[in-house]
Amino acid sequence: SHPPLCPPGIKCGGVLSAPSGNFSSPNFPGPYPYETECTWLIVVAEGSSVLLSFSHFELEYHAACAYDYLQVYNGAARDRGNLLGTFCGHSPPPPFSSAWHVMAIVFHSDRHVAKHGFAAVYRKDACGGQLTGLSGEITSPRYPESYPNDVECRWSIGGPGAGSPLTLVFADFQVEGGQGCGFDYVALFDGPTTASPRLGRYCGSTRPPRTVSSAPHLFVLFKSDFNIGGRGFKAHFYSAGECQEVFTTIKGNLSSPRYPNFYPNNLNCQWSIQLPMGYRVKVFFLDMELEGRSSLTGGCDYDHLSAFDGGTENGSLLGQWCGQETPAPITSHSNQLLLVLHTDRNMAKRGFSIAYVGVVPMNVSCTRTDFHIQIPVQSLAQLERNRIYLGTPSCAAQLVGGNFKIHTRFDTCGTESQKRNNTSVIVSTLYIDFSAGDQEDVHQYEVQCEPKRKEASVTLIASPDPSRLSQAENLVDAQQQEAGEMDTHEIKSQDTSDIVFISICILAGLLMVIAVVGLVLL
Repeated sequence: SHPPLCPPGIKCGGVLSAPSGNFSSPNFPGPYPYETECTWLIVVAEGSSVLLSFSHFELEYHAACAYDYLQVYNGAARDRGNLLGTFCGHSPPPPFSSAWHVMAIVFHSDRHVAKHGFAAVYRKDACGGQLTGLSGEITSPRYPESYPNDVECRWSIGGPGAGSPLTLVFADFQVEGGQGCGFDYVALFDGPTTASPRLGRYCGSTRPPRTVSSAPHLFVLFKSDFNIGGRGFKAHFYSAGECQEVFTTIKGNLSSPRYPNFYPNNLNCQWSIQLPMGYRVKVFFLDMELEGRSSLTGGCDYDHLSAFDGGTENGSLLGQWCGQETPAPITSHSNQLLLVLHTDRNMAKRGFSIAYVGVVPMNVSCTRTDFHIQIPVQSLAQLERNRIYLGTPSCAAQLVGGNFKIHTRFDTCGTESQKRNNTSVIVSTLYIDFSAGDQEDVHQYEVQCEPKRKEASVTLIASPDPSRLSQAENLVDAQQQEAGEMDTHEIKSQDTSDIVFISICILAGLLMVIAVVGLVLL
């Protein structure tokens, strides 16, 4: 049988609910016992935060901390999305500030080599501390109540594994003003300490500008003097690249932070896709596993991914997803689309992987015998006309004025006749070749005409990555009618081909009558 995790008679772990306190490894300052596992849960009043720091730290060293270790969680233990760090050796962890009122600490020792262990202290609502993770929030003490006099708060944002610059955005700001901000102020530094280059010093009631660090660290200092306060401030930070990104290429891929490993908790990430005017954005969902729906409301109340039409969250909501859904592709109504990932304080999952492609603006019409396709040159400004062709490269577009044009008969350019829903349709494939260097990148659109009604439509059918994207290879089906309507241009072309056709028939009939009469008379 295995020896107990915590040897008898040794106090180990527990719930700490006082406003402040301290705890240490078993037997501290003597060597800790072998094969021990202790969990401390610090729980303070709702709405408060916890500041944790270490006065002594000495554990067995291993490069990956695989033997003896201490783990700090921003919330309940054993939730990988809450893990702030795993520590061992002689270097103490930095002071940690929790994002909410619960913090967990797990101490583990194996069956060999015991050191002196650690001693830690915590207190609630202390300002400042080390903030890690891809996004988070900082506020002045007592916010939104008036902050106290004579305080100094120091937040160091960033830490182990941080690789991207940080963005800091102030949601609210009201600090005592004054010439040169000499009384109360917030100062920002481009690095981990006040010795780093200063990015700005702010006071008054005007929100500081959005700030982006050049390194993966940002230092925030808040100071108040002996009188006159204010409401203080609330600011959000997030890691650019993994948690905030702007895409301007015609196609691309994006995924949740750390995908396919578990995403962190407490995220508010934004990905903005901004394409040239006239384009629309089609999004394909390759993989999705988020925390599931609420059993109470049936809604995506915990972790969710949302898509908005346009560049902001004020745009119309195109969809919101959670759990293990695999949504059908969606298409924006404009040239911009915003994706927002919100995760709460627990229950992290694998996340998501997404591909998008820009739907090229084009005008497609047809007669009983011909296709007419027109694409504004400015939409494909970098392409030669032979990169745009219908069916085969020999049916390339012509450059006419400000447009690429293809005008071709149904019996050429790889066109074929098909039956769809008991209706005869003429179908071909339009290729637009965006390839550069050795990177092949050919987008395909199915062009369809119903000659009887002279109605044409065009649908994006090629995927950004065909090997991973089965939905894109299928044409829009009945279940996806709404999405299909969005990215299918229905053009009803009104032309004179009927009149011409009937006129030719009448003329031929008259000629035949004349010929017959002539023969009879002869």
